[in-house]
Amino acid sequence: MSDRRKWTVVLVPPKNQPAKSYMLPGWAFRAVAWTGGISLLLVGWAVVVLFTPWGTPGARIVAAENAALHADIAAIEERFKVLDDTLRSIASREEQMKMLAGLPTEVSAVRDSTAIGAPDALVASASILDLPTAPIEATALTAAPTRRRPFLGRLGWSARPDIEGMISRASNLANGLRDVSDTLERNFQRFANTPSIMPTAGWLSSQFTSSRFHPILHENRPHEGIDVTAPTGTPIVAPAAGSVIFAGNDKGYGLVVEIDHGNGIRTRFAHCSRLAVRAGQQVTRNQLIAAVGSTGLSTAPHLHYEIHVNGKPVDPITFVLSDAPQ
Repeated sequence: MSDRRKWTVVLVPPKNQPAKSYMLPGWAFRAVAWTGGISLLLVGWAVVVLFTPWGTPGARIVAAENAALHADIAAIEERFKVLDDTLRSIASREEQMKMLAGLPTEVSAVRDSTAIGAPDALVASASILDLPTAPIEATALTAAPTRRRPFLGRLGWSARPDIEGMISRASNLANGLRDVSDTLERNFQRFANTPSIMPTAGWLSSQFTSSRFHPILHENRPHEGIDVTAPTGTPIVAPAAGSVIFAGNDKGYGLVVEIDHGNGIRTRFAHCSRLAVRAGQQVTRNQLIAAVGSTGLSTAPHLHYEIHVNGKPVDPITFVLSDAPQ
């Protein structure tokens, strides 16, 4: 049964002009209504497709990847900030170690002039946000297949931290710490091999001098060491690490131990009653090497102690860091 209803459409123009009315049959009115509804749906669909990331399955995938990438970038940025803080902390410690090691700490051309405590070639106080930046590339920051590229422009990220710069900083810092470590090791080794303690306990009975009357030979002659009077058997220890180059009888010196400490330094211990080391043996500071005696040209038990630097005798007292013998 056909619809015989009619619809009247009244149009009221502005400014009090007379209204106009149109009579539409039912089928025409329904056609206009359907056409308008479909048009609105098409416009809405077009808006979704063109202006939102949810128009197609591919766009939804890309949008999800971008969201995950945004979170990953935020996490990476935080990690870089932590790394930057760590590098600055290590740089400050390296500067202190350089000072202790006696290494130069002057500012270099690539060092931030406002950074106190940064090593050479290291901008120690630079914030990660102040580091040089480079354009970001979609293919470098996404793990998605190459057929899909996230819209990075929507992330608000146009630059990334200078990773190469931070790697360079870490490399320079590692080199600096290696130099400090090597220098400290050499200094420690040198100190370990430098005579710095008295080799025995006793009383200083004769000093280092260029002329002294010899009690047995009855003539003036240089005394190239010091004499420490102590009871027979009193332990004699090595004043520093070194290698025993002689252990035996040496004419007027009696039983003698000679140690080469390196760096041109040698020590001699004479008039011993017995020896506790042999030639070629390595010794360390405070290691027992002999005992006080009165062998050779000696009038009473004592230790005759000499230090030679580059073949020349020097006063052993100048090397002693602890208290002089009482």
